[in-house]
Amino acid sequence: MAQPLTLCLTTEADASRAEALAEALVQRGLAACVALSPVRSLYRWRGVLERSQEVQLLIKTEPSRLAELESVVRQLHSYDTPEWIHWPAEAAAAHGAWVAESRPEGCS
Repeated sequence: MAQPLTLCLTTEADASRAEALAEALVQRGLAACVALSPVRSLYRWRGVLERSQEVQLLIKTEPSRLAELESVVRQLHSYDTPEWIHWPAEAAAAHGAWVAESRPEGCS
């Protein structure tokens, strides 16, 4: 049976910042897993077309952790206006159970 899951997407300026953010989220028990991928981004910022190399973070979490996860991402992120996209998903039962059990001891 499928288990509910929330996927979240953000980008960071470079690999070291992305790893630091990912590690903080996993250590705090807000994310079960964060997949890091280099991306080339084109976007308009303050009226100017920008191009940059970034690292995309795909964050897997339980739906109940979403609000706190977003708050911590906004607090720790290096960008003034970080990308924050999230959507509900379903995981296979075993994977969903692993996500639900991924909270470290002492995290509520």
